[in-house]
Amino acid sequence: MDTEQIGLSESSILKFWALAKGCLKDEDVSVSLCLTDPEVLAPPAWSFGDSPEMANELLALVLEGKKTATSGLYQEYVDEDEPLPQVGDLSIIMDGQSEPKVLIQEAEVRIVPFIEVSEEQALAEGEGDLETWREIHREVWKRRGFDITDNTLVVWERFTVLWPDVC
Repeated sequence: MDTEQIGLSESSILKFWALAKGCLKDEDVSVSLCLTDPEVLAPPAWSFGDSPEMANELLALVLEGKKTATSGLYQEYVDEDEPLPQVGDLSIIMDGQSEPKVLIQEAEVRIVPFIEVSEEQALAEGEGDLETWREIHREVWKRRGFDITDNTLVVWERFTVLWPDVC
């Protein structure tokens, strides 16, 4: 979800970003430009899941250290003309009430067929084992209008929480 879709005020994101980047050091992020150039805007802000309740549940898993990865459909990136995530990218993660809560950085990005998502990758998402991961993701993506096959491409991302953890 982008900030326009969820109606989050830009000032809320900018306040969060000012706090987060004020706490970070150049070695905390590979993109040190974002910390030193006042013209650089805040990273994209979004929430996990497809409902406020799911956003809160998944954010809680991140804050507990149980969720260190996420995944999306490659086709959604294509359909929405969004760039694929890259290692080093920063994102602000919001709760179900559209409040920014966590700054993350991409540590690993893989594009794999749905059937090739591994047990390790599923466990990193913090929602259960591989079979549970498959059930949950098929259901979520079906609600979004996608029929998932074994060959459906998934963008799997491992991330690191930078803030508030590093302060």
